[in-house]
Amino acid sequence: MTKFMDVHHGMMGITDQQLHEAHAADLAIQAEEGVVFEHAWADPAEGLIYCLSEAPDAEAVQRIHQRAGHPADEIHEVPLTV
Repeated sequence: MTKFMDVHHGMMGITDQQLHEAHAADLAIQAEEGVVFEHAWADPAEGLIYCLSEAPDAEAVQRIHQRAGHPADEIHEVPLTV
């Protein structure tokens, strides 16, 4: 499986509770696409959310996010980590 970092824009003022709810929505259906969402971060002032996942491909990540109601604006493969 490959790691992916995806970015959601336009999430100004997102709260801790809203981030948890969005992440939980992804977790509830992730297995249907073979995706494992590992972590999510948010910057409410900038309106950004970042999600780290492992998945068969970027399209699987996007399908889960779309079904959960928050499609990603960017999805980046992360081929190297330290």
